[in-house]
Amino acid sequence: MITLTDAQIQAWLGMLLWPFFRILAIFAMDPFYSSRSIPVRVRVGLSMLLAILIAPSLPPMPAIEPVSALGILVIAQQLLIGLAIGFTMRLVFSSIEMAGHLAGLQMGLGFASFYDPQHGTNTVVVAQFASLLTILVFLAMNGHLLVIETIARSFVLLPISDQPMKLAGLKLLVDAGGQIFTLGLLLSLPVMAALLITNLSIGVMSRAAPQFNVFAVGFPLTLGIGVAALYFSLPQFPPHIHRLMEEATRLAYRLAKVFGGG
Repeated sequence: MITLTDAQIQAWLGMLLWPFFRILAIFAMDPFYSSRSIPVRVRVGLSMLLAILIAPSLPPMPAIEPVSALGILVIAQQLLIGLAIGFTMRLVFSSIEMAGHLAGLQMGLGFASFYDPQHGTNTVVVAQFASLLTILVFLAMNGHLLVIETIARSFVLLPISDQPMKLAGLKLLVDAGGQIFTLGLLLSLPVMAALLITNLSIGVMSRAAPQFNVFAVGFPLTLGIGVAALYFSLPQFPPHIHRLMEEATRLAYRLAKVFGGG
């Protein structure tokens, strides 16, 4: 007859419970796995499956009870670490969406917004197009597998411990979040530059010919040139998305090291 002690049960529970919460937090923040098209029970089941698969290769767990006060603090710490790591990949999608918002507003399509079921809010049509393009490139590059690889490596760079994590990682995360606006502006720069030249030309024509109807000609002209500039800049998006994803992965690894005091 097989007998199990309370210490063995607590050790097995901690070996699965703490990795499970970190993985679940990453899936809750990652822009692909947190999609509303993926049911919550699927994300929970996938998190448990990954925790079971990687548990034998994890470093030794802290010798504390998972249901104790200290164990709950470890769970909260794993949730915070998982949310921070998942946020690094969300930066890529947010930057592309910001570029779509800026381009859409300059093209005069700020009013052309509709409900986006992925985000649960109204989104400018150009921003949603950029978001869908990013998801397609993400899947074509096996980004969903890259996220799982990042999860597995995070446990090596930042093992589960009862020691408090370093707050310098939060500052690193905030600094990285500020790059959303910079990257969004740089990605939308071709469209915005073309529209700036167009608006300057329309302004010169309106000054040269006061009877020139700016509203009747300006809007379709800016819309057409904006769509053309967006069309010709689309081939440059996949290489930039690929580079941003690589930088997001390196940021996740660096974040894990900083949280661990490395």
